Amino acid sequence: MKTRFNVVSALIIIGFIGLGLALSFALAGGFSPAIVVPVMVIGIFLSLSPQVVAQWESAVVLRLGKFHSLRGPGLFWIIPFIDTITDIIDQRTVTTNFDAEQTLTADTVPVNVDAVLFWVVTDVKKAALEVQNYRQAVSWAAQTALRDIIGRTSLVDLLHGREKIEGELQALIDERSTPWGMTVQSVEMRDIVIPDNLQDAMSREAQASREKRARIILSEAEVEVARQFNEAAGIYGNNPIAFQLRQINVLLEGLKEGKSSIVLLPTSTADSLTTLGASIALKNEVQQ
Repeated sequence: MKTRFNVVSALIIIGFIGLGLALSFALAGGFSPAIVVPVMVIGIFLSLSPQVVAQWESAVVLRLGKFHSLRGPGLFWIIPFIDTITDIIDQRTVTTNFDAEQTLTADTVPVNVDAVLFWVVTDVKKAALEVQNYRQAVSWAAQTALRDIIGRTSLVDLLHGREKIEGELQALIDERSTPWGMTVQSVEMRDIVIPDNLQDAMSREAQASREKRARIILSEAEVEVARQFNEAAGIYGNNPIAFQLRQINVLLEGLKEGKSSIVLLPTSTADSLTTLGASIALKNEVQQ
């Protein structure tokens, strides 16, 4: 019988000891073991009757081996040696760590997975009577369910689909533990460890993928630049003055980049710039 020390039992024992001593001095004129000892035995027997459990606990009481009742929280009384408290079950949310070491995925990759389970006892009677050790049963059920899920999941899905796998794992564990009076609230996969050589291979693959993407983006940019140059060439081909103005603009931008610089221009370019300046000046005089 699971019993706990409580203040009510202590007060009963102290009270019967005092009663035994009082009767001994009253009847025998002094300390008499023949009076004190029987009274103390009665007090010890009665002190086994009051039981106290915490607010979040429930006690399972059997009477002569058969289920009698669920008692608690707080103070309750039992019949000593007739009633038996077989379990005092915690009804708060319980966290259980579980893992799967060197478990093969669907694509035969060995992984180590560490997870945590949040569950609660919802049916105290079933938890006490339907399974021998409900805590160990939940732990083993979670571990076997995790191995089952990993065995039918590929490594990519395991790494990128955690939420889905956690939902499947919660449903599977809950299905197995519900007949025992327990409900799974959530499952969280804390860590997934893969072999070092596979990590290096995946890292190289990711780097190659990033380089491929960068080259594709660069080539797309080159195509866009070529398309813009083609349009600009058509515009400049039909308008030489605009082309010459662009040359001047490029020249000015080059001069702005350095504080002191020497710019060498081909004779043809210099002549074209001179001709452009003269044409612009003549146009302004005509307009005036």
